[in-house]
Amino acid sequence: MAATTYEQLKLHITPEKFYVEACDDGADDVLIIDRVSTEVTLSVKKDIPPSAVTRPIFGILGTIHLVAGNYLIVITKKKKIGEFFNHVIWKATDFDVLSYKKTMLHLTDIQLQDNKTFLAMMNHVLSMDGFYFSTTYDLTHTLQRLSNTSPEFQEMSLLERADQRFVWNGHLLRELSAQPEVHRFALPVLHGFITMHSCSINGKYFDWILISRRSCFRAGVRYYVRGIDSEGHAANFVETEQIVHYNGSRASFVQTRGSIPLYWSQRPNLKYKPLPLINKVANHMDGFQRHFDSQIIIYGKQVIINLVNQKGSEKPLEQAFATMVSSLGNGMIRYIAFDFHKECKNMRWDRLSILLDQVAEMQDELSYFLVDPSGLVLSNQEGVFRSNCMDCLDRTNVIQSLLARRSLQAQLQRLGVLHVGQKLEEQDEFEKIYKNAWADNANACAKQYAGTGALKTDFTRTGKRTQLGLIMDGWNSLIRYYKNNFSDGFRQDSIDLFLGNYSVDELESHSPLSVPRDLKFLALPIIMVVAFSMCIICLLMAGDTWTETLAYVLFWGVASIGTFFIILYNGKDFVDAPRLVQKEKID
Repeated sequence: MAATTYEQLKLHITPEKFYVEACDDGADDVLIIDRVSTEVTLSVKKDIPPSAVTRPIFGILGTIHLVAGNYLIVITKKKKIGEFFNHVIWKATDFDVLSYKKTMLHLTDIQLQDNKTFLAMMNHVLSMDGFYFSTTYDLTHTLQRLSNTSPEFQEMSLLERADQRFVWNGHLLRELSAQPEVHRFALPVLHGFITMHSCSINGKYFDWILISRRSCFRAGVRYYVRGIDSEGHAANFVETEQIVHYNGSRASFVQTRGSIPLYWSQRPNLKYKPLPLINKVANHMDGFQRHFDSQIIIYGKQVIINLVNQKGSEKPLEQAFATMVSSLGNGMIRYIAFDFHKECKNMRWDRLSILLDQVAEMQDELSYFLVDPSGLVLSNQEGVFRSNCMDCLDRTNVIQSLLARRSLQAQLQRLGVLHVGQKLEEQDEFEKIYKNAWADNANACAKQYAGTGALKTDFTRTGKRTQLGLIMDGWNSLIRYYKNNFSDGFRQDSIDLFLGNYSVDELESHSPLSVPRDLKFLALPIIMVVAFSMCIICLLMAGDTWTETLAYVLFWGVASIGTFFIILYNGKDFVDAPRLVQKEKID
């Protein structure tokens, strides 16, 4: 019972305190949070005053300190995703942010505005899809990691035993985590994607589960978080586990994705694809080795699949990655470069079989995890494929889905679900479930990092590239361009605030939110729009002579085009850049 949190909760609110009542059978615990002193204590139900305003909640996400003081964040709505070995898995779908303070009269106008902005940042992260939890099961660990634990580990609370890489509310729970007696109120929340399906092949029923766990280390948005940090944490690192449960036997196959583990950046500057820049003065080997040392400890052997272009702006990154692997000389790491776009140009996606054939023997060597109904481990996964492209989204997800299918084929044959000689691709009903789930996984990861659904999901869903898919990719690329240039600064700040990379200090003499925009940031776009509008008006309202009209059109046309190129030339000054964390901390 130690590794559980309370499932049924009620929140009682008085002007002085928050009372969180555990309503599970036999529970008498009440968590009391003093709204004045912020002290957290454990009590019993008889201490709840009858005058309190009561509402049901489904979990405590944690607390955050903003300009106005502390705030309590609670889960107010949840959706059942399914059952995982008799453990219910939930998605948190709505939250409430409650102020400890009863009034804001102690704040200046500037502080009020800053507090409003910080609250908007918190609500932005909370509005992102993909927060999952279980009150009885540790979602942060793979089946293989959980199978190799001590009795002491089993007795730990869910918060203590959780893999901190994947606890997105770890910073918010810091006050509760310091008090072990209240850990049953502390709910670790995962960010990423989970889907569960009951499937049937040859009349044999099994559960098929896909879990993607997004790391909260070096988390952020597409162009503002690339490469690695000094601790070796890679941007957009995601651990994806595919699980099969059949007649008590459990099998899993784990893959990872993460940004190219070098010190590099790709800051938005209004260009469609900003130039990637490798840091010329950093000690790349230090961070690179830290990254792979930790990966080998956690997962074992590393088979790197680098899918970036081997020409153009992506070429230096591919060459640098290959050079670093060679220089490190670690026999646990193997490197494969596959130019996805070159190999699959002209919609020849059948050529992905070249890569699958190339890594087939390595995949058999890595194997997968399998445990029988008695708990006897029949097979361990000896390492992982670590796939990447530039964003670790679209190309990466396609390859991961193909590798996972090959592993699943072997698992289902070994479990006796598939007959000898049967191909998974021939099972039409399951194939539809499988492809759509992996496409949904791609969309979830892409929305969380790039702000839109994934590209190339038509192939993942149907097994072929379509003209409609190309059109949808174009639309998503356009939305990405807008978000990456004009709203991602706010998104990055929101994530940094949520994860504790930035802490609000109301005594700060100079708020980072009060930095004024350069005058040209506001003026030049307005001038461009006015000039372009005047150009159109001159065409629609032609003068007495075409010479006069042409002169006006040329004047305003040159003004609008000239302003556009000035903006483009100074692109970095016009993008929405983060304001909370200094540049050197997130490069």
